Amino acid sequence: MKNRQHPALGRRSVLAAGLAAGGALSLPLAVPQPAEAAGFPPLGTFPAGVSGDSVFVGITSPLTGAYSADGKDHALGYELAIAEINAGGANPAAWGLKGKGVLGKTIRYKIADDELKANVGVQEETQYIEQDKAIMITGCVDSATAIAVEELAQRMKVLNMVGCSGSNDTTGKDCQRYGFRSQPTAYMAAHALGPVVAKALGSNRKAAYLVPDYTYGFSVFDSFSAATKKYGWTVVSKQIVPVGAADYSSALINIANSGADVFVNVAFGNDAVASGKQADQFGVLKKMKMVVPNISSFQAQETGAKIMGGVFGTLDFWWTLQDRFPLAKRFVEAFYAKNKYYPNWGAHIAYMQTYIWALAVERAGTFYPVKVIKTLEESKADPFDSTLGKVWYRAEDHQMIRPVPVVQGKTPAEMKGPDDFFKIVELVPGEQVINPVTDLMGCKLGTYT
Repeated sequence: MKNRQHPALGRRSVLAAGLAAGGALSLPLAVPQPAEAAGFPPLGTFPAGVSGDSVFVGITSPLTGAYSADGKDHALGYELAIAEINAGGANPAAWGLKGKGVLGKTIRYKIADDELKANVGVQEETQYIEQDKAIMITGCVDSATAIAVEELAQRMKVLNMVGCSGSNDTTGKDCQRYGFRSQPTAYMAAHALGPVVAKALGSNRKAAYLVPDYTYGFSVFDSFSAATKKYGWTVVSKQIVPVGAADYSSALINIANSGADVFVNVAFGNDAVASGKQADQFGVLKKMKMVVPNISSFQAQETGAKIMGGVFGTLDFWWTLQDRFPLAKRFVEAFYAKNKYYPNWGAHIAYMQTYIWALAVERAGTFYPVKVIKTLEESKADPFDSTLGKVWYRAEDHQMIRPVPVVQGKTPAEMKGPDDFFKIVELVPGEQVINPVTDLMGCKLGTYT
């Protein structure tokens, strides 16, 4: 899947090379500017990136490493959205798009493996911008890469529809004018989940945390411990572990001996699976309930309902939301038909962010990044219909205001099918749990130009 290329790209490259060779002895001709450039000064990859009958979108995702399962699901969401938009038809029309492509232009793309390394993600996206004239970049599954790519987007003046990222910093102190994030922040997830677990598990609980050692882990710990403090929950152990660890025995022994009532597992991806299984083996789950503030895409499938049954957490999206939102039903059905499994939330983020970018471009009537950014910033007055109902981005920090699903894992006896891992306990409106505008967590958006 690394560095895959849209089939049309190879042909277009050959044609371009042939034309260049054929005209080698001719005098250079003036290159006509595309109609989209009228009235707009050059900025980022505009107008070069829209000069033909197609536009390029650069995507990265961790296709190897600790978050690879989430990354592959994420990539499939992009592939589905782009294929649908290029083909036109019922699904794009239901979102509000007109015809085929975006403003009549086909989307070309590549998906590169960022290896769960911020520097690799930035390197790949830089190549997309410089070589492919990407008009939009997107992807990533970890917050460190998301933040680094946002900084690149701001510097290069290319729009970035952030992929999976739960850290507050993404739309907090590291926010960027050119970055927009749809996943709930750690703050939003914690404030949606806190009241639910306090009611279910009781007040005055003692909590032990397993925290991955990077911005996402610290952000989730800070937010969830603060959100549950009002219910009398206290932190009795905070075990910091590296991303990609294979052995959690030392941390889990400390947690088992901490006297905690609740085990809060902040680990993500393969780390969440490994640590959950080892917690069961060490007897931690016999002593305390497990809470996962941000459940990974394949955590239930790979850990098993025996361990995840009864576990509370949040998800960006769960496939049974198809019963509530018409666009979610279209997404789930199309994804299942193509990939033979129900989409997880990594795929959902990719799919929704791609569609909303396309809608914003068509609303703006141009790919010019400033116009598209301002269209997204003004979406509170005209929210987007989406797989989660009406959604919009807050102008002050570019965080999407959207509902947060709070879920509880089903036990094996409760499951009605092989993919029926969670029941949605609450669908909390984003307006109720977003951090107030008076506390933007250090966000100071950069310049438009």
